[in-house]
Amino acid sequence: MHPSRRESLALFGGAFAAGSALGRPVKERIKVGQIGVGHAHATKLGVYRTSPDYEVVGVVEPDDGLWTAAANLPAYKGLNRLTREALLKTPGLQAVLVETRVRDLLDNAEACVDAGLHVHIDKPAGESLPQFRRILKTAEAKKLVVQMGYMYRYNPAVVLLREFLKNGWLGEVFEVHAVMSKTIGAAERKKLAEYRGGLMFELGCHVLDLVVGVLGTPKEVASFNRHSSPLDDGLPDNMLAVLSYPKATATVKSTALEVDGGDRRHLVVCGTEGTFQIQPLDNPSAKITLAKPRGDYRKGTQEVKFPKYVRYMDDAADMAKVIRGEAAFGFPPRHDLAVQETLLRACGLPLER
Repeated sequence: MHPSRRESLALFGGAFAAGSALGRPVKERIKVGQIGVGHAHATKLGVYRTSPDYEVVGVVEPDDGLWTAAANLPAYKGLNRLTREALLKTPGLQAVLVETRVRDLLDNAEACVDAGLHVHIDKPAGESLPQFRRILKTAEAKKLVVQMGYMYRYNPAVVLLREFLKNGWLGEVFEVHAVMSKTIGAAERKKLAEYRGGLMFELGCHVLDLVVGVLGTPKEVASFNRHSSPLDDGLPDNMLAVLSYPKATATVKSTALEVDGGDRRHLVVCGTEGTFQIQPLDNPSAKITLAKPRGDYRKGTQEVKFPKYVRYMDDAADMAKVIRGEAAFGFPPRHDLAVQETLLRACGLPLER
């Protein structure tokens, strides 16, 4: 089930940004619902409400406190609050966004897949690798899409990197570096401390997804996980994973302590024929250095600017294309399993639980 480096490059290169929905012919909307408002990224539902591809039928949130806090936010205002049973029995429903607290993601995703529905699962894929494996196996048997909510998959700079890798323009990749950090206050840290995986589990997973996309499943993972804050909350808040491959190494760093850490979030891919650096990831700019001319890119160093990136728009558009049978999905189960296994190893968590 694990992709090799060669397979990963093919998968990573085959994934694409779906592009803007503007100008496309009108099609029957895909009925979608959402379970949960407790995830940090749950308000992405607003993207689906404004998309011409989707009709949002309602939201499930059994926790009255969470619902009261969220009900008047633009993403949810005016939507029906449903039970999970009612949502899953909605006539014509095709897909569900699972946006619960992390501890409840997999149970709800499994209920959706068992009901024959496509799912978008926010990150990370819980703490149980066997359960996640079972969900993916069921979905594959039923020809359902399971899309993970890693937020840089459709980033235009990452899409361009995939093209470079697919074309072999960077040569043999021997080194990858990724950093994903920010500062987190005491109240949020307390919530995160519920999960033993710390900041790598919560935040570093986004860039670990990219690293595995470039290099595949590592042979070894060494984790260096520290609690460096003066706050005595037990949260592993300063984390480093070193991924080892036969001809390459990768480092992934994630902390809750870096002042203005968002500006230094980056991905660097070094190959024998060139280096591709994306920084910052959230407002992408790429610095590309090449040993020889490649396509429209000259020998030497150049910078490539991209339009302002809006998260989740292309995730939603891509999922619609896949559901309609207009495109193949670029992130198959073996990639998501490789990411989740590598993440658990990087966090020092058990694989069979």
